[in-house]
Amino acid sequence: MLKKIVIIGPESAGKSTLCEQLAQQYETTWCPEFAREYLLTNGTNYEFDDLLTIAKGQLALEDEYSSTMERQSLSFLENGGHIPLFIDTDMYVAKVWCEFVFGKCHRFILEEIVKRSYDLYLLCNIDLPWIKDELREYPDLATRKKLYHIYKDIMVNQSVPWVDISGDYEQRLQKAIIAVDDLLQ
Repeated sequence: MLKKIVIIGPESAGKSTLCEQLAQQYETTWCPEFAREYLLTNGTNYEFDDLLTIAKGQLALEDEYSSTMERQSLSFLENGGHIPLFIDTDMYVAKVWCEFVFGKCHRFILEEIVKRSYDLYLLCNIDLPWIKDELREYPDLATRKKLYHIYKDIMVNQSVPWVDISGDYEQRLQKAIIAVDDLLQ
């Protein structure tokens, strides 16, 4: 059975790095964040409706990776194994971004939050140093803390198991491995 594990949190919290490390650890793949490619291609001056396009692109990418993994791993699944798919962001991230930047959220995103099913969330804390890149918008610690607490409130108020991931890169990886191993057993 395919187990979907979502890595979420504020920008520059190590989500993509953790996805890549976990995919290597479990000899599987990970679904990247669609927004990064979209913004690199279309520019960083996005509007409210761009976030809907990004959300739909993220879901299409996730569905593509899920479908591919399910087809490639049928024999493993038939033997009772579990295969993890690591997903860099989901509709909660789209919701937070819509509401934080524009003060409202697309109904489509809210409906997809209800429809989609995941097995585990790994919430990346903001205790890593900020790494500047052309897409990141909020380097100040106060805003990063605020965003982290928004994500944590979401995790506390939903039903999927979740783990707070903090520490240096190695500590984060080890915490994530423990959580994933527990899920897969």
